[in-house]
Amino acid sequence: MRAVVGGPLLGGARRIPAGLTLAACVIVVVALGLLFNGQTGPDRLDNAIDSPVIAFFGGRKTLLLWLAFPGTLIPAAVISAAVVIACLIARRFNGAVLAATAVPVAAGLGDGLLKHLFHRTYLGQIAFPSGHTAAAAALTAMLAILFLIPPQGVRTRAARALLVAAACVITVIVALGVIGLRWHYFTDCVAGAAVGTGAVLTLAFLIDLASAVVSNARKLPAGRAPLPDEVGPVGNR
Repeated sequence: MRAVVGGPLLGGARRIPAGLTLAACVIVVVALGLLFNGQTGPDRLDNAIDSPVIAFFGGRKTLLLWLAFPGTLIPAAVISAAVVIACLIARRFNGAVLAATAVPVAAGLGDGLLKHLFHRTYLGQIAFPSGHTAAAAALTAMLAILFLIPPQGVRTRAARALLVAAACVITVIVALGVIGLRWHYFTDCVAGAAVGTGAVLTLAFLIDLASAVVSNARKLPAGRAPLPDEVGPVGNR
């Protein structure tokens, strides 16, 4: 299935909703991080959601591990590699860069920075935000950008939408798994989803910006600086 085509990752009017979504992700992560900074237990919302999940899956650790598995390294790497290859075949190099960097950046931001910055713990382990949920959400956001944003082939529209919908469902399943395993609170998973989504949107903006800069540089004669009217918003040409 030829799912990726050329063009900016977030071209045209799609930058505005993408920017608003990114801002919402940042607000969610910062607000929850400050609210739960240094805490060692759940709040009322966590208790209301986590307790039924833990009770429902009680004694089913193997099942829960399988539910959480899509948010781990191996499936994330396999899916990312498959999308990178598809993008390279389609000669959509910006998509290949996004697919290659989405999960590592989300994991680095969540596990490498935010967990240590806010230091919220669950049974003695730092838990905020959920790295499993961040990885799953990053994959989902990456697939949504590459498979849903036009221009795309009409004949594969339903298949592409179904794939992204399945990725959304898997992200929710991963969150249920880590909650049931008592690795994370519900709000850890909310923050993880925001981290994964926000990381991918940030990467998409940066990749589009870099692509525009390179494109402008190639169009200019050697040794000439760009004129003021030759430098405009990313992709607005």
